[in-house]
Amino acid sequence: MISILPSEVSTAQLHGYLLGAIAPRPIAFASTMDEHGRPNLSPFSFFNVFSANPPVMIFSPARRVRNNTVKHSLENVLKTKEVVINVVNYDIVQQMSLASTEYAKGENEFIKAGLTMLKSDMVKPHRVAESPVQFECKVTKVEALGKEGGAGNLIFSEVLKIHVSESVLNSKGAIDQYKIDLVARMGGNWYSRANKGMFEVPKPLTSKGIGVESIPANIRLSKVLTGNDLGMLGNVESIPSLEEIKKFVMSSVAIKTVVSADDEEQLHRLAQEYLLNNEVLSAWKVLLANT
Repeated sequence: MISILPSEVSTAQLHGYLLGAIAPRPIAFASTMDEHGRPNLSPFSFFNVFSANPPVMIFSPARRVRNNTVKHSLENVLKTKEVVINVVNYDIVQQMSLASTEYAKGENEFIKAGLTMLKSDMVKPHRVAESPVQFECKVTKVEALGKEGGAGNLIFSEVLKIHVSESVLNSKGAIDQYKIDLVARMGGNWYSRANKGMFEVPKPLTSKGIGVESIPANIRLSKVLTGNDLGMLGNVESIPSLEEIKKFVMSSVAIKTVVSADDEEQLHRLAQEYLLNNEVLSAWKVLLANT
């Protein structure tokens, strides 16, 4: 067994040990709004519920290790004192991951991730319509744990109203843990699906993905592709060129046959198979083959 003194390793190394060992961690998909009314949406896995009376949750946006700056979510709650905490289930995990991209201040992550803004009843930030449970909260306190990169900021969030989708309830009106299908954060790129086990989600591009709103409408509105599929497609820096697409199609008789059939649903199903294998650029090439 190795022994480690926090003061003798880098913050990045320490961060890796902490996240690799303290897991799985639930995810607060936090919706906030700045003083100009611009929405922000970001996930945080330093999160849990700490009281039922009053109902209080705490999540912690840490200062960035690389440059000691703070998250937009923290800036927003310090000014507005409101947040909506949305839970993350498997159906939206890829879109949640895309929303974690560090887009510029004022850019709407709901739009970038292809998620639906749902008006709240008691606070200004929007709810994520696709999330099975949403908590409207007032922020009662923010406690900074330090001033250096990696330091957390505890955001005490008192629940004012809860919204629960009937689709995750059992016959007695309680939340069914199989139906809600929650996901949790592990170390590195790893997540845990509560009723299935571990799976991997590649981190969003540091160069920023194109976003779901940049996907052509016939693909974005597909009856085959899921929100997770669109989240993966939105996490590319650029789409393949016509030359790359042509070369890919010509490389396989099977692909050429599907493309020649000019059946959009069949093309989308083939692209979905590539996405299941994390071959995102190949999926793009299939989807754009007949454009």
